[in-house]
Amino acid sequence: MTLTIYLPDEQEATLNAKAQEKGLSAEEFAQQVLAHELEASSGEPFWKAFTDRMHSLPDEVFERLPTDGASEHDHYLYGSARRNPQ
Repeated sequence: MTLTIYLPDEQEATLNAKAQEKGLSAEEFAQQVLAHELEASSGEPFWKAFTDRMHSLPDEVFERLPTDGASEHDHYLYGSARRNPQ
């Protein structure tokens, strides 16, 4: 199917910038966004979509997470003082 979409200049610039960040053409990026939206509305449970996305993240994302994130979540979320200063 071929679909032509007319976007205001500002939205087109945003689409191009986000596509470039991901190393994709604007058409490829728009196709991914539409596919994601259509899948999300297909009735798939939230937890399945969430776990699928988590599994698609590269290992280096998880390697950057703090090892004390569970015990120090208030520190990371709200900037509170650490419970167990290092």
